Amino acid sequence: MRLTRRLILVLLAPGLALALWLAVTLLLVGLVTGGSGIAVAPQVVQPVAMVLLSLWLAALAAGAWVMHRLWRVHVLGPAKLLNAARIMTSDMSVTSLPLSEDAAPMLRLVGREFEHMAAQRDELRMDMARLVDEASRSVSDQRDQLAALMAELSQAVIVCNRDGSVLLYNGQARDLVRRLAGQGFENGSLIGLGRSVHDLLDKAAIAHALETVEGRMARGVAAAAAVAQFVTTARGGHLLRVSLSPIRRSDHGEGEGGPVTGYVLLIDDITLDQQQSSRRDEALLRLTESSRAAIASMQAALEMLDYRDLAPEDRDRFLAIVRDEVAAMGERIGAIAEGELQTRATRWPLNDMLGGDLIAAAVRRLGETTGTPITTAPVEDDLWLRIDSFGLIQALDFLARQLRDLQDDPVLWLRLTRGNQRALLDLGWVGRAGAGAPDAARLTALPSLAVETDGQMLGASAREIVERHGGEIWLERGRGIGGEPAQPFFRMLLPLAAVDIAEPAAQIGSRPEFYDFDLFTAGAGSASDDQPLAGLTFTVFDCETTGLDPSGGDEIIQIGAVRIVNGRILTGETIDQLVDPQRSIPEAGIPIHHIHPHMVRGQPTIAQALPVFHRFAQGSVLVGHNVAFDMRFLKLKEAATGCVFDHPVLDTLLLSSVVHPAEESHSLEAIAARLGITIGGRHTALGDARATAEVFTRLIPLLARQGVTTLGEAREASGRSQFARLRY
Repeated sequence: MRLTRRLILVLLAPGLALALWLAVTLLLVGLVTGGSGIAVAPQVVQPVAMVLLSLWLAALAAGAWVMHRLWRVHVLGPAKLLNAARIMTSDMSVTSLPLSEDAAPMLRLVGREFEHMAAQRDELRMDMARLVDEASRSVSDQRDQLAALMAELSQAVIVCNRDGSVLLYNGQARDLVRRLAGQGFENGSLIGLGRSVHDLLDKAAIAHALETVEGRMARGVAAAAAVAQFVTTARGGHLLRVSLSPIRRSDHGEGEGGPVTGYVLLIDDITLDQQQSSRRDEALLRLTESSRAAIASMQAALEMLDYRDLAPEDRDRFLAIVRDEVAAMGERIGAIAEGELQTRATRWPLNDMLGGDLIAAAVRRLGETTGTPITTAPVEDDLWLRIDSFGLIQALDFLARQLRDLQDDPVLWLRLTRGNQRALLDLGWVGRAGAGAPDAARLTALPSLAVETDGQMLGASAREIVERHGGEIWLERGRGIGGEPAQPFFRMLLPLAAVDIAEPAAQIGSRPEFYDFDLFTAGAGSASDDQPLAGLTFTVFDCETTGLDPSGGDEIIQIGAVRIVNGRILTGETIDQLVDPQRSIPEAGIPIHHIHPHMVRGQPTIAQALPVFHRFAQGSVLVGHNVAFDMRFLKLKEAATGCVFDHPVLDTLLLSSVVHPAEESHSLEAIAARLGITIGGRHTALGDARATAEVFTRLIPLLARQGVTTLGEAREASGRSQFARLRY
C-alpha cells in the first residue's frame, strides 16, 4: 500500500491523541497545585519515565495497527468497491468484484449483490443482443456486401462529408495514396478516417466540382446524374482523373432532395496513359515530319524518272533513292507499330495469381474440353504470376484441342517452373505407341491461329495472348515430365509477380476498419479544451528506446502508433517503424524490447521517421502511458527534425490515478487487468500502443462518471495527480 499524507496522519492519530492527553494532564496538575505539583513531577515521574514511554509507544503501535485495519476495511474497502462497481457498470465484460478477504462483511454482501445484478444484466443483455441480431441481420448482410464490393473495385474510392473529412475508403485508395506519397509515407499517413481529403487532392478543384454539381441539381438534374469530373496533379507529378458524385440527405419528403452532405470520389491514376499518349503523339509527329521529307525526295526522284532520255546510271540512282526512302519509311512505321504493340501489351489488365492455382484451373478446363488424361509436375508453393488467367487458359485449351485432333489418343502434360526472370509454362503431349508424329509445320503454325472457344472466335491468337503479357511462345524440344524422351512441346514465357507476403500483425479486434459513416454528423473533432473526449481524434503511441536517459544520449529505436476516431480504434491505420539509432543498443535492454542491432541497420533514422509520425498525428490528441518519458525524446529531437509536437497530450497513467485513486498500482498491466483487457505484443512499440488505446477507450466512460467529459477537464484532472510531478 502506498503511503499518502492522509494515511500517515491516520496512523499517527492515536499517538498524537495520547501525547495531547498527557500534555493536558500536566497542565491541569499545574493549575490545581499552583505550580508545586510541576516542581515535584520530574522527581515522581523520572523513575517510571521509561516505563511510561514504553507503554506510550506500545499504545501508539497498537493504535496505529487498529487505525490501519479500520482504514483498510472502512476506507479502502468502500473505495475499491466503488471503483470496481464503476468498471462493472461501464464494461459489460466484467462480472465479478475483486474484494479482498479483509473487507467488511457488509461490503462483501454488497459486492455479492452487485455481482447478482450484473448476472441479471448479462441475461437481459444477451436477450437484447439476440433481438438486435435478428433485427439487424439484413443490415449486416448489406454492410458485408458493401465491404466486399469496395474491396473488389479496381478504382480508388473515397467517401467524404461536406467538409472533406474521410468517411470511407477502400484498399485501392490506400494503395494509390502510398504510391503517390512515396516511400516516406508507406504507413498511410495521408489517408485515414477523419482526415482531410484536401491533403491528397486540391481543395479548390473539389470546391469547384461541388459548385458544378449543385448547379446542375438546382436546374433539376437528378443527383445520380449530377456528376462532375476533373483532372488534377498530385504528389510526385502524378496525374489523377477524379469523378465526384454528391450524397444528399433524403429527409425532405418524397420527390424533394435534401442538401448535399458529402460526396463520393472515384480516382484513377492516368499518369501512365498520359505518358503513353504523349509518346504516341511525339512518334506520330516525328513520322509526319520525316515522311514529308521522304515523300518530297521520292516525288522528285519519280519526276526525274519520267524523262525518257535519262541516263541509265541516273535512272538507277533515282530508283535507289526511292527504294531507300521506302525502306526507311517502312522501318519507321514498323518501329511505331512495335511500340504500339508493346503499349497494348502493358495496358492489358493483369492480376497476381498463384502458379499452383493456374495449373489446377487449366487441368479442370482441359479435362472438360478435351477428354484426355492430363499429367502435371509439382509447382513451387511461392511461385506467383502476373497474368490474364482467363485468356491464358483459353489459349491452352485451344492448343490442347488442336493437339488432340493432330495426335491419336495423346496424354497431355503441363509444367510450370521458375526461370531466371520469367516463369516457364510448358504444354506437351505423349502419343500412343506406334502413332505417327504430328506435322511439324502445322504445329509451328498453331500459336498464330485465332483462338476458338465454344464455337466463337476470340479475335486473338495464342501468340497475341502471350505477347499481352510481354512474353513469347514457341515450339521447344526437350525432356518431358518424368524424364520422357526428347519431344516437342509448346513453351510460354510469362511474367513473375512481385508479391510481398508479410507476416500478419497481431491485432486487437477484427479486420481493419476503412469506414465510419457516423462521421457524417460527428466530424473528426478539433483538439480544443472545450471539445468532448468522445468526439476527438487521438493518436496513441509508444516508443522503444536504447535506454531510460533521453538527455544522456539514449535514442528511439521503434515508434508504434494507432489512431482512435469517433471512439473506435482503427487497427488498419497504424505506424510500426523501426529506427536506426546510429549508436549501439545495450545488451541489457534486448531481452525487454527484443530489438537486435541487425534489425535496425538500414532502417530510417529518426530524422526520416519522425516527420512521418508527425504527419500521422496531425490534428489529433497524443495519448500514451507514462507519456512524459516518450514526449521527452520527441522534444529533444525538435531542433534536429523541425517537427514540433505541440499537440494536446493525455496520459493513461494519470487518468487511471484519477479514476482509481485507491488502487496501489497504475502500471499498464495492472490497469489492463482491472479493465479486463488482454495485452498482446508487450514491450513492442505497436503492441503497447494498441494496449494503451484499449485502456484509454475504457477510461473515457469512467472519467465521464466523475464529471470529466472534455479535453480541458481531462488535462486539469491529470494535473492534480501525484504522478504529474514525474520529470525525465
